Amino acid sequence: MASLKKILVTGADGFIGSHLTEHLIRTGYDVRAFVLYNSFNTWGWLDRASPDVRDNLDVFAGDIRDPNGVRRAVQGCEVVLHLAALIAIPYSYHSPDTYVDTNVKGTLNVVQAARDLGARVVHTSTSEVYGTARTVPIREDHPLQAQSPYSASKIGADQIALSFHLSFGTPVSVLRPFNTYGPRQSARAVIPSIVTQIAAGKRAIKLGALHPTRDFNFVADTVRAFEAVMKSEAAVGQVLNAGSGFEISIGETAKLIAQTMNADVRIETDEARLRPETSEVERLVADASRLHALTGWTPEYGGPEGLRRGIAQTVEWFSAPANLSAYKADIYNI
Repeated sequence: MASLKKILVTGADGFIGSHLTEHLIRTGYDVRAFVLYNSFNTWGWLDRASPDVRDNLDVFAGDIRDPNGVRRAVQGCEVVLHLAALIAIPYSYHSPDTYVDTNVKGTLNVVQAARDLGARVVHTSTSEVYGTARTVPIREDHPLQAQSPYSASKIGADQIALSFHLSFGTPVSVLRPFNTYGPRQSARAVIPSIVTQIAAGKRAIKLGALHPTRDFNFVADTVRAFEAVMKSEAAVGQVLNAGSGFEISIGETAKLIAQTMNADVRIETDEARLRPETSEVERLVADASRLHALTGWTPEYGGPEGLRRGIAQTVEWFSAPANLSAYKADIYNI
């Protein structure tokens, strides 16, 4: 199946990273899971992994900001799937310095270790680097515009990763997923914020701006994109969008979720959830034709019907009491 010796997944304890780690292990890959060190010895979402995953985990607890630890983690790995990052946009207004340290310096640590140790890197970008769409659908050559400290840090991280490919021949690919959603996502993101509020019994749902549009992608499609890029030699040196090509407004997304949950809700604007006016990204919709051409990847949850299926699976997971109890639906998560 896989000729790869060992794969390092950074950010394996997080939302997408845990799904990716599970998928790779179940597919037969040898995986080292880089999780953020903490004194509780927790592995994030991997603590809840089923025995078939947990029994095959090689866990490395460290900090992506520490170059020595990153080098130790990369040792013996042929590929690094680099997902470790700070991603909450509101928190980047609050503490931008931490985003530079984690996202830019952390990525430098990864590609430096990969260069020295001979590993390939698939670096995780974000559609936020494009800012509000100037042309749609958004292709990889769309201008980059940092409309938040978070997006600025990811632009910097992307360029650091690509510079190592151009400067030293380090085999780097940049995967740029559009808005991923699904089970385990933080409630600071809009879909789980809506779902958890409704599941907790609220009918007055607090949201920020309703008019911006997004290209939502179910986590299983994003996971498949990582594997497709990892396996494609043609993807080396490339920036690749992963998206469905279907856009929907936040307001319409909220209506779809309410319908799925059979809830009659009203939406209230929460000023704390509004981005500064010129920081709001008004429109995102992907052109993923390059990813398809180079790897054959296509979304299995694309279009309106795919979004409905993905939302239904997300709602089912969040509605389970054991899962909902992990969230604080009564407060705003920045």
